[in-house]
Amino acid sequence: MTKGINDLQPARLEQAIAARGLTKGQLASLVGVAAPTVTKWCKGDQSPETHTFDRLASVLNVQAEWLTRPILQSISPPLYRSNASTLKAARAKLEARTEWLQEVASLLSEYVEYPKVNLPQRNFIDPEQISDTDIEFAADECRALWQLGHGPIPNLALAAESAGIIVAREETEISAIEGLSSWSELLNRPIIFLSADKANGFRSRFDLAHEIGHLILHKNISRADERDRYNQMEKQAHRFASALLLPAEKFSCEVRVPTNLDNLLILKQRWGASVAAMMMRLHLLGLLSDEEKLALFKRRSARWGSKAEPGDEKWNPELPRLLRRTVELLVNEGILPAESLPRHLGLSPLDIQKLCGLRNNYFDAPGEVIDLATLRIAKSDEQAVRRPERGPGSVIAFLNFKK
Repeated sequence: MTKGINDLQPARLEQAIAARGLTKGQLASLVGVAAPTVTKWCKGDQSPETHTFDRLASVLNVQAEWLTRPILQSISPPLYRSNASTLKAARAKLEARTEWLQEVASLLSEYVEYPKVNLPQRNFIDPEQISDTDIEFAADECRALWQLGHGPIPNLALAAESAGIIVAREETEISAIEGLSSWSELLNRPIIFLSADKANGFRSRFDLAHEIGHLILHKNISRADERDRYNQMEKQAHRFASALLLPAEKFSCEVRVPTNLDNLLILKQRWGASVAAMMMRLHLLGLLSDEEKLALFKRRSARWGSKAEPGDEKWNPELPRLLRRTVELLVNEGILPAESLPRHLGLSPLDIQKLCGLRNNYFDAPGEVIDLATLRIAKSDEQAVRRPERGPGSVIAFLNFKK
């Protein structure tokens, strides 16, 4: 091995290359080295010289020291909304960014207590075991655990985060993949990563519900590579999303039968579900025959086209807030100054801003931070009620993180 920065972690470098959507050849060109040199770095056969190492970190837009940190435990193989083999690089990019999300959440968890994980437990090991009735029961149990009642869900993202799910939503420039979900053994909680490329609030809610379905139904089922098995799991997650957002008894009572597009447009804003999603749900519930569903979809396409619907702009996408609130609380409490966060987390300010859902230019000009939740210092039984001074190792918990 040649002399250089021997602490470079090859797995870190591979992860950063994937997260940036680069090839080894492209990275070599940007850094100014030969392509085989980057391959040797990734294999651990060679180390970059000091000046090259600094250039490498600059090109990848990460803290140089971050490249020397041992890589954390990987997330479980994610379940994607696309299974096309041509999207291999795109899937690798989103998986790497999800691992970055896991790392950010893990480092912040040294200072805060996230909401406890509260999801229905299912032990299916094969999608063939899962019946339509199982899916409906799972969705009903999820609503019951989250105390959502039987009506429309005002904010599904907030409900999911309140149940201990780490959620991120960012523009990925990969329109074919709308989201992914995985379990983090490191955090002992699930992670959902949503694409924000299509700014449609109804579509985003359904994507989130779909990923929640994967987390519950397919937790113990390996990622499917076969097309038929993949499609089966996707249909199951779709049915779960439909049942979660549009519970059978309550929703069906509000639908005029026979229904039409205008009736469904009225219900769209109340239930936070697209007309297309409601039509599919009515078909699953047996309230629309195959012929009636086909006729309605043809009318929908003739009136509005195949993509957009009237009223799409009236429902803004629901934004995750758990990690944003975490950062703001830590900054507000003086536990982690805003200017020190990128160095502590090891990523660029822009990456932290996107993964945590912070406002634009948060690290350029941190604004006044407003308390969004009550904080509590973790106390032992002997601690006094008096608020003590805190150091970096203090733990704060979220209160009033309500639905």
